[in-house]
Amino acid sequence: MQVWTTFLACWMMPIIFVISGASTFYALGSRTVGKFVRDRAARLLVPLAVGCFTHIALQVYFERVSFSGFKGSFFDFYPQYFKGFYGFGGNFAWMGLHLWYLEALFLVSMLCLPLLLFLQGQAGEKTINAINHFGSKSGAIYLLALAPMALMALLNPNSQWGQRSYGGWPLIIYVFYFMYGFLIVGCEQVEKRIERLRWVSLSSALGIFLALLVLWKSAGDPKFGTPRYAFLLSLFALSSWCFILGFLGLCKRYLSFTTSFVKYSNEAVLPFYVLHQTIILVVGFFVVRWLIPDILKFVVISAVSFVLIVATYEFAIRRNNWLRFLFGMKARVLGPSLETPASTRLSSPCSQLQEIPGGR
Repeated sequence: MQVWTTFLACWMMPIIFVISGASTFYALGSRTVGKFVRDRAARLLVPLAVGCFTHIALQVYFERVSFSGFKGSFFDFYPQYFKGFYGFGGNFAWMGLHLWYLEALFLVSMLCLPLLLFLQGQAGEKTINAINHFGSKSGAIYLLALAPMALMALLNPNSQWGQRSYGGWPLIIYVFYFMYGFLIVGCEQVEKRIERLRWVSLSSALGIFLALLVLWKSAGDPKFGTPRYAFLLSLFALSSWCFILGFLGLCKRYLSFTTSFVKYSNEAVLPFYVLHQTIILVVGFFVVRWLIPDILKFVVISAVSFVLIVATYEFAIRRNNWLRFLFGMKARVLGPSLETPASTRLSSPCSQLQEIPGGR
């Protein structure tokens, strides 16, 4: 299980920030700056705030019952939820626990906004053209791994800047992945190069990751500040970028289409994300006590949680405009939908993911 979670941590949150950066490229191109900021606040901060004051408290409650000896119902605990801050000896989950991504994406978007506007303006056209030309050269796209590699090697994991509690990476590295996503979809030649190198990227990622596991296992956990630590963490970041390029290349080649299922799932992404951890933990809190094999517990928790999340979305959130707003969705408009103008149809690897957090 540790190998599996390490494999997921290697690329999962980085590729989500890459996709978020890509969708931001399209969002900025279709609205004014003021509307972009308002939309981003509604899509990210509203579900974050709602979660912090509602279902996130359930997660903290079950944690306190399981590990801190709290006795009583959730309603007994709720007043205590506002005593102190989670992570600093208290209970209030100011970062939203698993919703930290919404907070981080909002901050990254606002931090990078001046640079994003420059790159999409006439003044940044030369910069985009230069990146497009350089990135189209064979192998050049892999050089973008250098910044994450250096940061993973040099940042102390026990420091504020280097701690990896958020998806397995220091938060500062997500800024680079976000910007990479923004730049990739703005550079047509880079996208084509990523598509052509898809199998090279994926095979390289797997090879590096397997080598990393062997090297890590051979002498145990590396100590920060040693050459071994710098080497292994650099390999981890390089493998991550290769996985991302491989997945994007495969998506560009094989998934540049849409269906009714894709459209439905696309819209459900944010509510599914907001709900998933709370429901999984609530279900798991009870199922782990059952006297059945662990693999059956995994199957039951996964299946029941999935059904509950989808049912909550379909029969409550999706059909109610107030709940749609609270979960970061657009209002549901009754009547025939307008066809997307040809000028705004997308062909990038992220073209079917416009409803992700931060997208349009």
